Amino acid sequence: MLYIYDKAEWADFTWDAATVSGTLAKVRHRQGRLIGRMEALGFQLREESVLASLTAEIVKSSDIEGERLDQGQVRSSLAQRLGMDVAGMAPSDRSVEGVVEMMVDATQNYERPLTGERLFSWHAALFPAGRSGLRKIGVGTWRTDRTGPMQVVSGPVGREIVHFEAPAAERLADEMKAFLTWFETENDIDPVLTAGIAHLWFVTIHPFDDGNGRIARAITDLALARSEGSPQRFYSVSSAIRSDRKGYYAILEKTQKGGLDITDWLSWFLNCLDGAFDKAEDTLSSVFAKADFWDLHRDTPLNERQRQVLNHLLDGFAGTLTSSKWARLSKTSQDTASRDIDDLIKKGILVRGRAGGRSTSYALASPKK
Repeated sequence: MLYIYDKAEWADFTWDAATVSGTLAKVRHRQGRLIGRMEALGFQLREESVLASLTAEIVKSSDIEGERLDQGQVRSSLAQRLGMDVAGMAPSDRSVEGVVEMMVDATQNYERPLTGERLFSWHAALFPAGRSGLRKIGVGTWRTDRTGPMQVVSGPVGREIVHFEAPAAERLADEMKAFLTWFETENDIDPVLTAGIAHLWFVTIHPFDDGNGRIARAITDLALARSEGSPQRFYSVSSAIRSDRKGYYAILEKTQKGGLDITDWLSWFLNCLDGAFDKAEDTLSSVFAKADFWDLHRDTPLNERQRQVLNHLLDGFAGTLTSSKWARLSKTSQDTASRDIDDLIKKGILVRGRAGGRSTSYALASPKK
């Protein structure tokens, strides 16, 4: 079986500009709109958005490979590394710390050159024990193929289907030198297309014993950060890939078994990126709602207790809000809590639930149109 890297002009990729230009323009427009909208938010809301987006990116990137990470641990580890003060910090294990370390370096230090040593450090962070499951692997070094060729397979033992076989290990030094030189050399390719090409190129070389998919997606995020000139991530490409995991592997296999025209791959990648912006709207809907709320009430006189509890409600307060819960949240007396609540009802911010007496609950009023 011949693969794309067996072609005489390997890595001299071509594509039909007319086919991809429409989707590229749409993606670039949505990218700019999202960034513009986020920049209009206050600092704290932007921080919350970055935390939500990066958490989703890390969790979903690992999930694509069948590894389930604890979302709370990922969020806590990210918050600590980004210097954010977040309530309910959860201790995280080393596997979580490693993937968070890689993603933070890729996005926050996007201007730093991508080098072999940097990739080795990411790989070592992903596999701190030097093992992938029960299997011992080479860490922080290119694979050696000592146990046979690197293959992507599926199916039961004895009846495996080989979807892809990576270049021989003896080619890796030259292959990675060519890739990294291209990645760090200025060219006239749109930076978003650069992200898509880099993803395909790296995952085709498959230079490590394991972790190639996660590192490829970290490189994609680094390239996208460069395309925006910002370390702040407001959308998750891996979330969109996870939603079409079958399609992702299918288009990779088709491209890797095809010629050097990668139009279909780039079209898929751009549509996936478009889907990532759709998912960003869902992921960040609470942030946008919070921003809209405080914009609506920017001139409403409120005390700090009221602002604190209202933020709890806007962040998705679990259960029903009662005056007793208000008193506990704001660390005040029942009488003060009742006065705060009555004031917000008069101002049209809170409404009473139907139940009365001790069971009386309160909720945010629907915004007036």
